[in-house]
Amino acid sequence: MKMKAGCSQLKPVVLILIFNSCFYASYQLTGLQVCELCSGAVLNGSAVGMFCSSSAGRIDGRCCLRISNTGDPEHIIGLDLSNCSLTHMEDLQGASTALIMILPQDIFCPGGNTSWEKVEVKDGNRLCEGQRNMCNQTGQLSLTCPENSLCGPYGPGFFECSCVDSYHGYKCLREGEFPALQVFGPLGASTVVISVLLWVTQRRKAKSL
Repeated sequence: MKMKAGCSQLKPVVLILIFNSCFYASYQLTGLQVCELCSGAVLNGSAVGMFCSSSAGRIDGRCCLRISNTGDPEHIIGLDLSNCSLTHMEDLQGASTALIMILPQDIFCPGGNTSWEKVEVKDGNRLCEGQRNMCNQTGQLSLTCPENSLCGPYGPGFFECSCVDSYHGYKCLREGEFPALQVFGPLGASTVVISVLLWVTQRRKAKSL
């Protein structure tokens, strides 16, 4: 028997949605900062430019962006950092979905050469093309993933284990519906309360000046 949520139950859900929206917006901004690592834009004649054109993508700074077939937000499928005065790259997690990259010659492909189908050094640049799937050939369970989970790619040289339907929790050992309201409800509520308290404090300080 299904139960209808009352007004008191809906409030935490609304707070969770607000919290998740704010968190996702900040994550998306951090990811797109990769496109502004150096000035200029992707050249049409470059490997990334031609790939972007043939993949129905759009250029944004040094990135090629595309919306996936699943309707998810735009993600980076190409990154062109050629002719940039970069000496090292600390984090390319924002471009983990890239299928092709052009980097300065001295910067290695993310995840190492074994994480890409093609690695080529030419004209002072390094081309990294075709991310390899770190999961096994069948796309089923990975030896390093726990039971009741599936292995999926998560950027060059990385993978993630996602629980299959009806399983959740530590090592996907819990069966049944995930208690989202009980887990995220207090977190969302406390986040909103803290934000309101900070806003009230700032207002009081402004009035006292």
